[in-house]
Amino acid sequence: MNCRPVQRAPALSQNASPGENSPRQRQISRPPAALGLCLAVCLALSGCSTYADRLRDVRAGYFNGDLTFARQTIEENLKKRPKEQDVLRLERAMLELAEGRPQDAERTLREVRDRFDELEQKSLAEGALAMLSDDNANSYAGEDYEKVLMRSMLCISNLLGNGEDAEAYALQTIDKQQQIIDTGTDANGENPKLAYQRVALGAYVHGLLREQTHNAYDDVERANILVCNWQPDFPFGPVDLQRAQAGRHSSPGNGVLYVFTLVGAGPFKVETVEIPSQVAMLIADRILSNNLNQTLPPTIAPIKVPKVVTVANSVSHVAVAVDGRPAGSTATITDIGKLAVQQYDAIYPQVLARAIVRRVVKKGAIYAAKEVTGQEKGTLGGVAFDVAGVVWEATESADTRCWGTLPDKIQVLRIELPAGQRQITLRPQGLGLPGSPASQTVEIADGRNTYLLANFPGTKLVGKVLTSQP
Repeated sequence: MNCRPVQRAPALSQNASPGENSPRQRQISRPPAALGLCLAVCLALSGCSTYADRLRDVRAGYFNGDLTFARQTIEENLKKRPKEQDVLRLERAMLELAEGRPQDAERTLREVRDRFDELEQKSLAEGALAMLSDDNANSYAGEDYEKVLMRSMLCISNLLGNGEDAEAYALQTIDKQQQIIDTGTDANGENPKLAYQRVALGAYVHGLLREQTHNAYDDVERANILVCNWQPDFPFGPVDLQRAQAGRHSSPGNGVLYVFTLVGAGPFKVETVEIPSQVAMLIADRILSNNLNQTLPPTIAPIKVPKVVTVANSVSHVAVAVDGRPAGSTATITDIGKLAVQQYDAIYPQVLARAIVRRVVKKGAIYAAKEVTGQEKGTLGGVAFDVAGVVWEATESADTRCWGTLPDKIQVLRIELPAGQRQITLRPQGLGLPGSPASQTVEIADGRNTYLLANFPGTKLVGKVLTSQP
């Protein structure tokens, strides 16, 4: 960038009155008005909708039990928003599961899993476009916790179907999180993903499937050790480990029922404003504007970034009764809300850095455009470029795409029962009064596992109680 000599402002005309500005002074006096225009444009553009806005209706319908409304909202957006199709399919998979169609849910989840795997090979063209707009220009490849939980939900969906691929999905859950951590080193040689909490559900499902063989107890023991290490507050972990070490699945004439529950409304993303970074950039660009040949567009438009947030949930666990007699309560095997916030906080500095780099790129592009067109500092042309720059920055929206219909927690209860038909009653429990009960009849097979799934985002069942039996 070539620096030109600083030009002196023309002297006041001898005929000019003392209070009258020269043409040069009148030009320099215009930026405040231009900045007012910038502010007006920013305020107008700040109302642009985000995925979080559209997800609000889906979450409201799904978690309140209006699955028809949630499905209609998803289908409408699938037709209109190609960059959101993959994440919308994740929302649809949860509806399919709640509606009693685990095979459809599995098919949908598998398609998105394969698509996310493809998108891990970053597109240079999309990356360049994102620097000129925002991260919504990128195809959504999922957050790390979503990639792992996708495989966990595949486990559950398959268990409720034919169960043939559940073990493979369980191993994928374990392997995927290790792969994510192993490839998490950034350009500075640091790996924030080493701090990730592991998802224990894959190891848990692998253990229960191996246990059902009645002869692979070494595998069961190793799986349960992982569960105890990765989810140390899971109260049934030590019990499961002791049973594996004893080499026992169930007593003769008994089978095992696994009650899985999806409890609470899970995490989602919101758009937030990074005030400290915005102030720092404003100070920096004002200092640079005073020392460079050209001014930089002022940092008036907020720096918007996504944040993962959770909500308070009314259900802490689900009480289970068998044939009218209490049999225990579900306990958390995967705390999705805690996991999502912890993992996202670990990579948040990278998210913020990308937003700041994008601003620097845009300011640099405006500066270069001024240089190429030969704009004089403080002239109307230069101010017009600054206005355009602020408008350009104001069009940014945070990428709030996320899997918003996940539960807050996945819980489980293992019950050994005599073979035969049993009536299972589920009642959500929380800080207030017990919720509405839901019942389902299951057939317990001698020496085999039976699986049941229920969705309690609140005090009432949403959708159907699913079992692994036809």
